[in-house]
Amino acid sequence: MLYSATSPPRLLTLILLSALSVVSLNMFVASLSNIAAEFDVDYALVNLSIAGYAAMTATLQLIIGPMSDRFGRRPLILAGLLIFILASLGCLLADNIWEFLFFRLLQGAITCGLVLSNAVVRDMVSTKEAASLLGYLAMAWAVAPMLGPMLGGVLDDFFGWRASFITFAGSGLVVFALCWIDLGETNKTPSGTFVKQFQAYPELFRSRRFWGYALCMVFSTGAFYAFLGGVPFVAKSMFGISTAALGFYIGTITAGFFLGSFLSGRYAKRYRLTTMMIAGRLVACTGLTVGLVLFWSGIEHVVALFGACACVGIGNGITMPGSSAGAMSVRPKLAGSASGLSGALTLGGGAVMASITGALLTEENGVYPLLGMMLFSSLMALIAALWVFRIDQMDKPADPDNCAKPVDPSNGD
Repeated sequence: MLYSATSPPRLLTLILLSALSVVSLNMFVASLSNIAAEFDVDYALVNLSIAGYAAMTATLQLIIGPMSDRFGRRPLILAGLLIFILASLGCLLADNIWEFLFFRLLQGAITCGLVLSNAVVRDMVSTKEAASLLGYLAMAWAVAPMLGPMLGGVLDDFFGWRASFITFAGSGLVVFALCWIDLGETNKTPSGTFVKQFQAYPELFRSRRFWGYALCMVFSTGAFYAFLGGVPFVAKSMFGISTAALGFYIGTITAGFFLGSFLSGRYAKRYRLTTMMIAGRLVACTGLTVGLVLFWSGIEHVVALFGACACVGIGNGITMPGSSAGAMSVRPKLAGSASGLSGALTLGGGAVMASITGALLTEENGVYPLLGMMLFSSLMALIAALWVFRIDQMDKPADPDNCAKPVDPSNGD
């Protein structure tokens, strides 16, 4: 029998858990056409395996976080991994599209790895140390979506689309075993009952500081989703970029995020959360402003577009770990709930930004709505970061290492 862990996990365990959670979204995206052909259905129906999965994970984040505050992180992570493994086998053995979509939605249980890895980090260390560790975790979030579709494409070419789901099941089994032997429970003060937990929620919802951190996350990610929603159209209509080249250029924002996350991991321990958040927002806003000025000046070059977007990636990598750690630190006993709520808000806000950007774009207006929406979203995130900074200055926390002071229900901070 495998040894059951009782101590906090190693960082590598959390990195692999987070990476599996992220890569499960898009690793088999190159196989969608083949899946549609095998099941003899429209591509739009198969595409629900991506859109429906994203909606499912956003919903589950609202549930998994509070449940982990009540029952602990470890049992929710292990249960989510077990469901993911079984659902992957279900997708592998599916005989029709409806069976496939049913088990694909069940795969969304793996979102526990992303939500609860953040909460585990916050359980283990102080707020500033959490921001540093989350920076390193975010590097996995950046790399996994880049490498996942490449791996899925190779597997499909050699073995067919079902090979991706064999890989999911095998990877899930490996991570499950790793979590079993290395990931001990870190929530040392679980809620006594759901009633007591729900009674504590108003303190979180009334907190100006929590909403400042959460809105900074929402609008920072919103700029990225605006990029995803608009850059394929702009790149092809304005520059005539091929599909292969477009994939490379789209990767620049992810590469920027990787670099920014590394910088956050390196420097978050030295500076206040709000300092890192504001610095990241300034990088993003400056890059986008320079990009717009270049286009207004008649310098319409692909480097001007993707250079500005790469700055958004760098800025988000610097900002997101601190804002995530801060949101979970406002009410430490509700760290899981805060992680789930802020994560769901981020996904929802990102979807809205992508939709608005796509609706504004035409071949006539070119790049301006894209960079304009990204700049708007980045500026809103900067305002949210400055709001938290102002609250910190007004409240003057006694502990300089914990800039996210637990809420005081009497003043609704």
